[in-house]
Amino acid sequence: MGYWSIAYGKSLSDRVKLGLMEKNYDHKANEEKIYREWDASGAFTPPTGAEIAKTGQKTFTIIMPPPNANDPLHVGHAMFVTIEDILVRFHRMKGEAVLWLPGTDHAGIETQFVFEKKLTKQGKSRFDFDRDTLYQMIWDYVHENSDVAINQMKRLGASADWSRYKFTLDPEIVREVKKTFFKLHQEGLVYRGVKLVNYCTRCGTAYSELEVEYEEKNDPLYYIKYGPFILATVRPETKFGDTAVAVNPKDTRYVEWIGKEIEVEGLLGKFKLKVIGDDLVDPEFGTGVVKVTPAHDPNDFEMGQKHGLPMVQVIGQNGKMTEVAGKYAGLSVLEARKVVAKDLKANGLMEKIDDKYIHRVGTCYRCHRTIEPLPMKQFFIKVKTLAEKALKALDQGETEVLGSGHDKILRHWLSNLRDWNISRQIVWGIRIPVWYTPKELKTEKENYVVSETSPGEGWVQETDTFDTWFSSGQWPVVTLKTNKPGDFETYYPTNVMETAYDILPFWVMRMMMLGIYMTEKSPFKTVYLHGLVRDEQGRKMSKSIGNVINPLDLTEKYGADALRMALVMSTTPGQDSNTGENKVRGMRNFGNKIWNAGRYIQELKNSRTQELKKENDGVGGKKDREFKSKMEEVKKELTRLLDDNRVGLAAEYIYNEFWHWFCDEQIEKNKQGKLSDEVLKEGYKAFLVMLHPFVPFVTEAVWKEVNPNQKLLISERW
Repeated sequence: MGYWSIAYGKSLSDRVKLGLMEKNYDHKANEEKIYREWDASGAFTPPTGAEIAKTGQKTFTIIMPPPNANDPLHVGHAMFVTIEDILVRFHRMKGEAVLWLPGTDHAGIETQFVFEKKLTKQGKSRFDFDRDTLYQMIWDYVHENSDVAINQMKRLGASADWSRYKFTLDPEIVREVKKTFFKLHQEGLVYRGVKLVNYCTRCGTAYSELEVEYEEKNDPLYYIKYGPFILATVRPETKFGDTAVAVNPKDTRYVEWIGKEIEVEGLLGKFKLKVIGDDLVDPEFGTGVVKVTPAHDPNDFEMGQKHGLPMVQVIGQNGKMTEVAGKYAGLSVLEARKVVAKDLKANGLMEKIDDKYIHRVGTCYRCHRTIEPLPMKQFFIKVKTLAEKALKALDQGETEVLGSGHDKILRHWLSNLRDWNISRQIVWGIRIPVWYTPKELKTEKENYVVSETSPGEGWVQETDTFDTWFSSGQWPVVTLKTNKPGDFETYYPTNVMETAYDILPFWVMRMMMLGIYMTEKSPFKTVYLHGLVRDEQGRKMSKSIGNVINPLDLTEKYGADALRMALVMSTTPGQDSNTGENKVRGMRNFGNKIWNAGRYIQELKNSRTQELKKENDGVGGKKDREFKSKMEEVKKELTRLLDDNRVGLAAEYIYNEFWHWFCDEQIEKNKQGKLSDEVLKEGYKAFLVMLHPFVPFVTEAVWKEVNPNQKLLISERW
């Protein structure tokens, strides 16, 4: 019986005395201990700017997309942690000064929405508290849970520099965000005005166009008599705010009516409307005649601005009909729609109803209630100049987008972006630093002061907060500017911004616009967009389906390495991927393969004097030379893939080369005496280095076994 079999037939204490590895790799016994060793070693913390200035060391920077400070990680977070950690470990092992700067997000409306649900369960409402009390309650709630996301990222192996951690409501971050607002205001890029905004009557706040989710719905299309016309609408309840009817100026059916006034029989009596001609009217919709309600429809608002039409608001911010609606005042929108339609029919003013009309309806991305376009006085940023500079950065290759077709998507958004509404009617966030006198508030004049503090007695601060994306859009700049001395000068622009493709217009676009505005440089050289993580059948993960993966449960069961490999294996930027428990279980086998190969290598170290067969012609012979040549090829190809940010292909490549070429072929050759022990040992160590960015825990654990007196693998050179 060989030494291998004899040694592993011994008791645990005997194996320990012999310095032998355990039979199986136990992730539970190793991961937490190894992470503490990494952290204590200082490997996560790169040199300061002053040190790098002396050495000229190459830098590599990733600013972590900040997860919600009070939420546990989901599988999408696990994906970004894995991809980014692979890249930073690789570049760190290449000898670069690597900064992976972590942080968490206050998440504005999302956090307040969750907190309000908590209040509801207690029989309370946000309206039960004054502003300062509610803010403090949410602050306490967030900070009670603030370590959850951080600890879970560490559990996945995130080798971020926690000494540079930032929170989006840190005082120094808030000051920098306000400075940007001051600069925009001074340069005439901020204005306050009444526009139609996307308003959620449930969440009680306005949203930008990007935050509205559109759903296809089947709603009745009502054909209503309007004087000499029949017109179609899905919203008969807004008829009390109509200030014109419109036709397409090229529609020969109605061209003679343009400019004339018509008298209409209504539910509140007769009224008169002007007929206007506008290209926004689709002659194919309904009868080709539409009612114009500037206060409650984006296209109608645009026509109203163009033709000088008054705005009459019939729906309030509470989602109910205003006094303008007469006897229908106080009804909710849906209630009013039903009652108005019923009364129109009873009064002979309804021509017909089409029950098969399908259209896109805007909904709140948080609570999914139908969005109401409402006229509100808000703060807006003029985006044209900012967007043009971002487009220029793309044109000149200053920033490259990885992800099939997403470069075009980003360009489309930048080319068609409307002015950005940055006002939010919520408490949880950075309060807009604008001050009014009580008189100015009452008269709604445009005179206001932009200031960090009150300009004097009697001045009242704006109650709205900044859109969360306004502060997080400055994230790469403000996190570096408020950190260690020299960080901004040394680590900006960053190298890679890695995030999910679904927030490309929400976040990436705004970081480019604001980053270039603040620094004249695009904040990152490469945008790496990972796709959605779907279940093993390719379905989107959903609580209703019951297919949601909890990454921490799988980490506990199979180890962080197994989850990491399952998430990134064979993935491509910009494309969705499938992951489930079976895939994670399979990747645990890969970790065991690495461990078992280490046990074999350890046996060679402790046991025999090898007799080589003629095929190798002695140590350093033909087979050894072929092995070394192949190892150089593997190193070169893996390096190329990672330098090109092709993380999914790199994971697949090193997996196959290690499992099939090294373990299945080369270990077998060694057993047969066709490959020298020394060459195999060195090859195994080289594979541990190359595998480390992908499966850091098991490789570190084995490295300590086969190199007991050497430094940590995380600090080894590539």
